[in-house]
Amino acid sequence: MNDIPSHIAIIMDGNGRWAQRRGEMRVSGHKKGIDAARNVVKHCRSLGVKYLTLYTFSKENWNRPVMEVNLLMKLLEDYLMAECELLMREDVRFKAIGDIDDLPEGVRKVVRLVEAKTVNNTSMTLQLALSYGSRDEIAKACRAIAMDVEKGLLKASDVDGRELEKRLYTAGAPDPDLLIRTSGEMRLSNFMLWQSAYTELYVTEVLWPDFGEEELMKAIRVFQGRDRRFGLTQAQLAAQAK
Repeated sequence: MNDIPSHIAIIMDGNGRWAQRRGEMRVSGHKKGIDAARNVVKHCRSLGVKYLTLYTFSKENWNRPVMEVNLLMKLLEDYLMAECELLMREDVRFKAIGDIDDLPEGVRKVVRLVEAKTVNNTSMTLQLALSYGSRDEIAKACRAIAMDVEKGLLKASDVDGRELEKRLYTAGAPDPDLLIRTSGEMRLSNFMLWQSAYTELYVTEVLWPDFGEEELMKAIRVFQGRDRRFGLTQAQLAAQAK
């Protein structure tokens, strides 16, 4: 149990394929995916993970059929209302990251409600990426910096990575140590591009609805066996350790 990742991020992929393989409607895959998310939150909390970020709904997902999008928004609203008690019991703080103004009013209200109720919880922070796109996030951070330079609040010579990070949706949270992608797809899909510069990547063929405690532990064991260099040589790492 040593070297548990402080921050795990997950691209939850494969709900639709899970349902299709069973000859079921896509909604059944999304519902099963919610069960998987609930279990992973509890397992990560019990392991001592401090941050868990779940890629729940991307900017690109708005291009899906209207009926499916409406269903996903309804499932999200119901999930947050139902899980608030669990989050309080488990001492988990909830935070939404992304362009929250894109969400339907009912979902926005529930998001803000659960954020407010759990704000003082400290054992783990659960971040749901909602209407999230990393390129859009970085562009907005750059615009915010440009506005501060125009107002004289910041000098152009002071602009660096730290100033940009302060303006990301994830400001205040550490970068992910481990990023898991289910369903075997080998891409980041516009998720946490800045934050994942030195994140360890783990891809599994398992579809998200089937991802449980055993699969989570497989990913963590692989992470524990990695030699994390952060762009440094072995000699630099040794010198840094001293």
